[in-house]
Amino acid sequence: MEAGEKFPTFRLKDENGEEFDSVSLAGSRYVVYFYSKDNTPGCTKEAMEFTGLIQEFMDMEIPVIGVSKDSPASHRKFIDGKELKVKLLSDPEHELMEKAGAWGKKVSYGKETVGTIRSTFIVGKDGVVEAAWRNVKAGGHAAKVLDKAKAIYQQ
Repeated sequence: MEAGEKFPTFRLKDENGEEFDSVSLAGSRYVVYFYSKDNTPGCTKEAMEFTGLIQEFMDMEIPVIGVSKDSPASHRKFIDGKELKVKLLSDPEHELMEKAGAWGKKVSYGKETVGTIRSTFIVGKDGVVEAAWRNVKAGGHAAKVLDKAKAIYQQ
């Protein structure tokens, strides 16, 4: 998935076990980021950084949504334990991850594995990807996404 491509539609359960449908985002710009696992060091860092910047995203009316294979119950615990302000969606069969190119072969600790490829997308009001990041390093990433969102917002 690259800038200029239509982001896939989706319907996934959120941290409350409720259906969250991408149709509810129609006409809105949003950030969706894919991460490996709740309560792991890098994923916690990324979620905390997005949470720390959430007001700036919301001032532009840009919701931030995290997606992993974890269950809604795991997401709820992660949100409550870390006081996160982002919406988390559960993609246990990694269907959305595959469609977005955020699932596949990767090298982890020198070993090739198959799993979540940390990726982030800014999706425009028309559902088209405006910016894409792959193989993201967690630290400082949320600020880069915010800077790009501000640049797009001001156009």
